[in-house]
Amino acid sequence: MTTPLNDPTQQLTPFAHQASNRCFGCGPANPSGLHLEFQLAADLSVVCIAQVSEHFTGHPGYLHGGVIATLLDEAMSKSVRARNALAMTRELHVEYLRPVPSLTPIRIEGRITKHEGRKFWAEAAILSEHRTPLAQATGIFIEIKPKSA
Repeated sequence: MTTPLNDPTQQLTPFAHQASNRCFGCGPANPSGLHLEFQLAADLSVVCIAQVSEHFTGHPGYLHGGVIATLLDEAMSKSVRARNALAMTRELHVEYLRPVPSLTPIRIEGRITKHEGRKFWAEAAILSEHRTPLAQATGIFIEIKPKSA
């Protein structure tokens, strides 16, 4: 069934993660994590349809502000990763527009707006089930070299 969160005209492909990934946002190997599953659009933006557990609430029925910031940060980070770069957050600016409900489907989107050398500028948004903007963010990410094993 297609909900307003899904756009059947937007051709999305799964964004693969390693099974050993322990990232709090997307790592399948982190039992306490959010287990977000992102998909990649043709323009290299990323989309995640999620329903976040009540374990991450602040006020009853609504996500904690730090978790909202994490969702937005994760979307922007994945948009950098979609360009085959590994980067860490340098700057994050979050606007909390409306309360973000827990246990309700939401759409998280992220995209790169500018790239120069090791710097990536990105933006992200969390949308309600009916595409109402709930939160948005901008950030700067700095590309790093992967830590050797």
